[in-house]
Amino acid sequence: MPRFFIDLHDGSNLVRDKEGFDLPDLDAARAQAARIMTRIAQGIAEGPERQDYVLAVRTEDGTVRLRMRMSLDPEPSE
Repeated sequence: MPRFFIDLHDGSNLVRDKEGFDLPDLDAARAQAARIMTRIAQGIAEGPERQDYVLAVRTEDGTVRLRMRMSLDPEPSE
């Protein structure tokens, strides 16, 4: 089973996945990446600033196979 690594960049910091996930294919890696992005969005407290995230799914040889971007831009309601 292939191993996929999911790295996260939050605009300031890069967190490289050193353990990876054993997943059957790129579709499964995409689903895992979406779950990670969902958890990030759920855990963000309201803030005054825009927050951007880029998640990269790479293979064991370092090839980036997929990127996901998420921007959270809170706008207060009046």
